[in-house]
Amino acid sequence: MPTVKVRNLKNKEVGEVTLSDAVFGVELNEALIHSAVMNYQANGRSGNSATKTRGNVSGSGRKLWKQKGTGRARIASLRSPLWKGGGNVHGPQPRDWSYQMPKKMRRGALRSALSERLREGNLIVIDEFGIKNPKTKEFLSTLGTLGLTQKGLTTKTLIVDSLDNANLILSARNVQKTKITNSFGLNIYDIVYHEKLVLSKAAVEELNNLLDPKRETGIVEPASVEEPKPEEKPKAKRAAKPKADKAEKDAAPVKAKGKAKAAPVEEEPVTETTPVEETAAEAAPAEESVVTDEAPAEETAPAASEEAAKDE
Repeated sequence: MPTVKVRNLKNKEVGEVTLSDAVFGVELNEALIHSAVMNYQANGRSGNSATKTRGNVSGSGRKLWKQKGTGRARIASLRSPLWKGGGNVHGPQPRDWSYQMPKKMRRGALRSALSERLREGNLIVIDEFGIKNPKTKEFLSTLGTLGLTQKGLTTKTLIVDSLDNANLILSARNVQKTKITNSFGLNIYDIVYHEKLVLSKAAVEELNNLLDPKRETGIVEPASVEEPKPEEKPKAKRAAKPKADKAEKDAAPVKAKGKAKAAPVEEEPVTETTPVEETAAEAAPAEESVVTDEAPAEETAPAASEEAAKDE
């Protein structure tokens, strides 16, 4: 991972800062940078240029002379594009020149341009822009101390710091070829246009998080953003579980009783019967047979009476 020396406003080394290799160590992609610059310029076009057609030009609509017999060219209206002061044909009309470029391509172009500025040695990291008074003279002397002037003229310098630094913005707004922006407003055109890029230590950390490729896929989220976890609400099914448990508990003793009834009956010890008891057991079926024999006799009695009636 590349490391850059951190300097103060007096151009003295204060420490070092480690840059992300995925942001400041990318290969140069000229085609991607070119397409990003063209997209930026197209989105900045106002698109309000317009010309007057024959319907917009002021003038009479009558026919100036008759069609034939004058020897002159035929004419219908002075507003015709064939005549001086007439309308324009196929001229530019107001339109929207802007078009969208994929977010990954725009971020990739920024990473490529930042990496190239680092390889050229035109990237400077400052500890803090602590300007006491909003004075242009003090700001110019600071640029001279950092080596950002040539022959008394400032080079094209882009400073990336927080926009809350009012003294820095006020002292630099009247300096030519110098622009102040923050890490969220950094664009590809400013990086390519300005020769020198000056970053504050806080801006470096913000760029490492904003332009991280893992952030595009959702793997890494910025540490500053903390989403509150939604509270889990009890489901309706869980509320109905106690009733089912009660039903199971009520059914459990019933099953136990059923099992108790279905348990095998213990066999009683067999006792020897006496001859008198055996004769009593034999006599019981005989009585049953007598009862069964009487039933058919009662059924046959009405049949016999009917036959006797027929014979009479």
